[in-house]
Amino acid sequence: MISKSKYELDEEVIKNIFDLAGIEGAENIKPLGAGEFNSVYSVDAGGKGYALKVAPINSDAVLTYEQNMLEMEVFFYGEMVRAGINVPKIYSFDFSKKVIPVNYFIMERLDFERLDKAELTAEEREKTDVLLAEMIAKLHAVKNDKFGYIQNGLYESWYDAYVAFIVNLINDAKRFNKKSKRGNKLLEYAKRNEDILRRVDCTLVNFDAWELNIFVKREEGTLKTYWIDPERCFYGDRIVDFVCLQMLKFNFDGKAKSISNYNKYAKVPVEINDETRVRFAFATGYLALIQEVEKYARYSPKTFGWWRNVLSSKLYFNASFKCLKKLSK
Repeated sequence: MISKSKYELDEEVIKNIFDLAGIEGAENIKPLGAGEFNSVYSVDAGGKGYALKVAPINSDAVLTYEQNMLEMEVFFYGEMVRAGINVPKIYSFDFSKKVIPVNYFIMERLDFERLDKAELTAEEREKTDVLLAEMIAKLHAVKNDKFGYIQNGLYESWYDAYVAFIVNLINDAKRFNKKSKRGNKLLEYAKRNEDILRRVDCTLVNFDAWELNIFVKREEGTLKTYWIDPERCFYGDRIVDFVCLQMLKFNFDGKAKSISNYNKYAKVPVEINDETRVRFAFATGYLALIQEVEKYARYSPKTFGWWRNVLSSKLYFNASFKCLKKLSK
């Protein structure tokens, strides 16, 4: 998709990057994937498939929480491996900005089926739903004593981190001479529900477990799942990861099937009650605010991304505020 943040490289530069990494014979170079922030290239070399991921160069198109995300992605791939989650191998990375003026890394290209496009039987679809819930439970087993995005600084509580998330996005909007009335409304709700947000335990969360980031592969009759793009990981409320499961369900009660699958593997089961409903509403509100603000950074009103974000942010804000009006203080 067209995005203001993507930094494009020509073939000679990409070949040089691979040569410097000790991977000779780079060929069949072409853009890869449906990502909208980084540039990703498919590359063949020595009979193997690689993916080259390149960070944005335009700082104006990068929101506060997106700073140094490529570096964070490499870090969180390591965390996911330690959690027992299948991810692509990382072969090389360079954060010096000496080869090109941005961060990049080379990883294994997964020539598998992307979950949203995979041709699966009904039984296999059920299996992948369970496997995804299991991966998320494994991720949540990774604990931390402070909350937030590493690149922006960590906080003592989920309340402090969450308020900082919202304030950063409101300030990002101001950079584009825009105001977010709904962002300020969400901030007021957060302040009124400080006690709930302060009770949250800290786990590693992904907040980007959409089907396009999940790949499936059949190995000896067994269906395996692989997870890519952990760049948006942070330490926070595990409830936020249910936003991406059963994506057309906009309230927490609609996630009952995913919660049931998750509880089969989670060390601490999730309950559906008024407090988790409120926490979920704050998660959907945060996603809505991201979508509202990022359109100013990435797209123009003439592009699909702009109007998709307009619609999706409206849907998520409406669901969030409906719940918060009913159940929160």
